[in-house]
Amino acid sequence: MSLFISNAHASAAGAAPAGGGMEMLIMLGIFGLVFYFLIYRPQAKRVKEHKALMGAMAKGDEVLTQGGLVGKIAKIADDKDFIVISLNDQAEVTVQKSAVSAVLPKGTMKSL
Repeated sequence: MSLFISNAHASAAGAAPAGGGMEMLIMLGIFGLVFYFLIYRPQAKRVKEHKALMGAMAKGDEVLTQGGLVGKIAKIADDKDFIVISLNDQAEVTVQKSAVSAVLPKGTMKSL
């Protein structure tokens, strides 16, 4: 039994300290770069494109909402963040500008 204890003490005495602070900083930097390029940057690009989409909407554009409604913009309120979408000749709905997910090409509603 004492033989095992002496072996354990002998191996622990000769061990060098593992790692240093510099390796940890390098790994943290690499992790930060991966986070930036794989998560933050694509999300920021999507947000920028959506803001440009909301700013470019005009009366008469055919749009698709996040809820799946397809219609033509009948009215845009400048002071508010709402638009009125005409679904057909009788039905109109009011939605937030941010609820629009895509501006469709002209004539899309007729082809549906």
